[in-house]
Amino acid sequence: MSENRCVIVGGSHAGVSLAIQLRREGWSHDILLLNDEVELPYHRPPLSKDFLGSEKTLDEIRLRPAKVFEQSRIKLSFNTNVISIDTDRKTLVLDGNENLQYGKLALCVGSKLKRIPQGDQFKNVFYLRTAADAQKIKRSLHQKKRAVVIGAGYIGLEISAVLRQFGIEVTIVDLADRVLERVTSQYFSQYVQKLHEEHGVNFMMKTGVSHLEGDTEVKYVICENGEKLACDIVFIGIGVTPNVELAKKAGLKVGKGIIVDERCQTSEEDIYAAGDCTQHYNSFYDKTITLESVQNANDQGRCAATNIAGNHKNYESLPWFWSDQYDSKIQMVGLNNVADEVVVRGDFTASEKNGFALFYLKESRIVAADCVNRPKEFASAKQLIQGKVRLDANTIGDESIDPFKFKDYA
Repeated sequence: MSENRCVIVGGSHAGVSLAIQLRREGWSHDILLLNDEVELPYHRPPLSKDFLGSEKTLDEIRLRPAKVFEQSRIKLSFNTNVISIDTDRKTLVLDGNENLQYGKLALCVGSKLKRIPQGDQFKNVFYLRTAADAQKIKRSLHQKKRAVVIGAGYIGLEISAVLRQFGIEVTIVDLADRVLERVTSQYFSQYVQKLHEEHGVNFMMKTGVSHLEGDTEVKYVICENGEKLACDIVFIGIGVTPNVELAKKAGLKVGKGIIVDERCQTSEEDIYAAGDCTQHYNSFYDKTITLESVQNANDQGRCAATNIAGNHKNYESLPWFWSDQYDSKIQMVGLNNVADEVVVRGDFTASEKNGFALFYLKESRIVAADCVNRPKEFASAKQLIQGKVRLDANTIGDESIDPFKFKDYA
């Protein structure tokens, strides 16, 4: 019956995790997953890493094979966009004016790219969000020699690392004082910039872009300081914002994201939300946050599914992230912007091979860590943060102590 159907809007990490978990929780009614792309759901992180830089196909990065959706009785609808939600009639209006009734609704609509005014005027300006974007970029890299990357966040840095693999000259331009300024410390910014410079990347920080110059293709990126950067390809990676328009139009409570409670329920009883689009309370840091993270999307999706099915679960997951750049496996856990002390374990000025870890403390309690080629420190940091452990800085910095024994010194 359609009045008992659960409709999930969004076919990425949060939506897929929610759909599969919902069936595991005993949901016996219809599950319909609406995907605005034409592709079977896929992992997004590899798009700016090994997919872009290798011959890897989309089939190799699928979230689940088609048979899993079939076996779980999850119906997929491709290239489907929701125009509006009628919460009184519990109906969705799809593009083409089709109406779709729901019993429970889950919004897993992710985030949207920030764009620049001239970005759509030129054939050689690219954004990276979807598999279609990545495939378009792969086809366009042939015989390219000079690239300008606008944005020194993780996407811009990961794309730059791939471009250097192809021997393309790269200049990164950003208004910020340092790379990754929004998400990490001065120490880590210093390491990442040095890493890229050692691989031939040029940086222009504290510099905005005035405009792009060219005919059908950009020939020059004109910076606000007057500098003129010649290029034959441009990449924009200036961040994302949560997709709140659909929820806002439906009368749901929204802030920076769609506001959800600890059960991933919105202000409307039968509507839930999960992933990048949400604004939620994090108990580890006692603050309300939005989070662009696959881990968050998967965990919130599963939490929402449990509650939709009539069981009970509160969302209490610790944020963690990762990034691959050259031979550096970067793993981050927690939110470091609340810290009052940074402890360096290892030598962050040394080569990629040995790696290092930065532990962030607040009143001696470990609240976050950035780890480069240090999987043991990363795993230990997760446990320490979850346990709200306080630890002496000298203990953390002592490399003779196994990180898994840190809790013995607490």
